[in-house]
Amino acid sequence: MTANPALDETYAVSAFTPGGSHRVSPPLVRAGGKGLNVARVAHQLGAPVLAVATCGGLTGERCREDLLGSGIPHRLVPVTAATRRTMAFVDSTSGLTSIFNETGLPLTSAQWQELERQVDAAMSGASVVVGSGSLPPGAPAGFYPDLVHAAAGRDIPCIIDASGADLVRAAEAGAFALKPNQHELREATGEEDLRRAARSLLDAGARTVFLSCGEAGLLAFSATDPDHYLHARLGRTLTGNPTGAGDAAVAAVAVTLAAGSRDTARMLRLAAACSSAAVLMPAAGEIPSSYRSLQEQITITSHHDRTASAVLEEN
Repeated sequence: MTANPALDETYAVSAFTPGGSHRVSPPLVRAGGKGLNVARVAHQLGAPVLAVATCGGLTGERCREDLLGSGIPHRLVPVTAATRRTMAFVDSTSGLTSIFNETGLPLTSAQWQELERQVDAAMSGASVVVGSGSLPPGAPAGFYPDLVHAAAGRDIPCIIDASGADLVRAAEAGAFALKPNQHELREATGEEDLRRAARSLLDAGARTVFLSCGEAGLLAFSATDPDHYLHARLGRTLTGNPTGAGDAAVAAVAVTLAAGSRDTARMLRLAAACSSAAVLMPAAGEIPSSYRSLQEQITITSHHDRTASAVLEEN
């Protein structure tokens, strides 16, 4: 589920110079935003998916057309506000990607109610629920917590990938899994030490926290054993576009849960492989078949009574 989807535009540039003029080829354009990226990767992994999102204006129609062409099952709630755009500029010289994300436009109360109704209907028969991405301005503070509670009422695990107060609220609602990156985690909790920051979300009510740390890999913290955490990493750097790496990790966790496994290490291994593989693709929302071989190359280590921050500094 994504309340704030986007029409993603990815540009390839030979060198990105701030303040400069750049001549570029037409961008790769597709329906995106974090939730749709998750659905796209899960679909590629062979899992049955149903993407629920809003859709407005000409950009929304382009998103609808792309989803139809991609064969991804979806329910789109019509809204008056045009679907936002995101722009990624991939610099082939530096290897860096610059991203510009529009914030999106507010929804009406009736549109929020219809979105919630469609999400509730989509839960029938679901084995896992994912709420992913930013929310439009003026979103109800309880939107993600309500999603968590609705899923829990059906005994369905719920994954939330959000930031700021929405991340903390989802933890307090008892989300099965949260998936921030290290910057989002520190900002949301006010804790610089990553282990204490993740522990605060577990103490608030989250059952698992999967933490994206860029090239340093992925960490996993579990409420069942809060004094330990797992660290998964590939051990080498893959160059490319990292825009959708976190979304690929969320999709991997969701697919593992949907297959009936709640083994944290198993979820973490696939998540680390998929997020690493996603970097090799030109745009967010897809992974190459090489993710299978990357799974075998992922190293997972267990840590106790050390800060996650220290582990990252050592690598």
